[in-house]
Amino acid sequence: MTDLLERRAVRPAAERMVALQLRARGLGDDRVLAAMSALPRHMFIPVPVRSQAYEDHAVPIGFDVTISQPFVVGWMSEALALDGSERVLEVGTGSGYQAAVLGMLARDVFTVERIPVLARRARWTLRALGVDNVHVFVGDGSLGLPEHGPYDAIVVAAAAPSMPGSLYEEVRVRGRLVVPVGGPAGQRLEVIVRSPEGPAVSKSVPCRFVPLVGAEGF
Repeated sequence: MTDLLERRAVRPAAERMVALQLRARGLGDDRVLAAMSALPRHMFIPVPVRSQAYEDHAVPIGFDVTISQPFVVGWMSEALALDGSERVLEVGTGSGYQAAVLGMLARDVFTVERIPVLARRARWTLRALGVDNVHVFVGDGSLGLPEHGPYDAIVVAAAAPSMPGSLYEEVRVRGRLVVPVGGPAGQRLEVIVRSPEGPAVSKSVPCRFVPLVGAEGF
């Protein structure tokens, strides 16, 4: 009961976050905005820094990992252009917040995390919130989860030195791969569409992410 009351109490904080940090900056997908207004973002953040849950920056969650800035989560979710029928892969579960957002936008979400402790925490939080269409795995996310593909969309929450070929191969034709590409000197958040002719970058914006660690990362 206490948790339920806490979740209701913070709904205005999530709605303000969406209005000021997402909608005011040009994000307009109503499904994305509704999902992020409804989710209790603070539940995905460690207690010592939970007061920063709805602020306009990334928040550390341990193991040199952060929960991404709300605008970045919204931008990446909107870039996938989901309608609710899709099978989605997320690379870099972290706290599970992005996966939870995607779980409200897609039919099934598969998410892979390389750090077992973070994967366990994410599973617990998702289960506590009743998000039952998100499936958390531990492994090398740079290689994806081919056994559960192909996917209609893939989102990567860490920067790769170049487009990970394995992930691209796991996207259906006409599907989208959203991935930060680059190193310490500069990164671009790219929306890559898989076409019969090969990868086509439909959008690219400056960004800053932690490095993708793995066989096709750093």
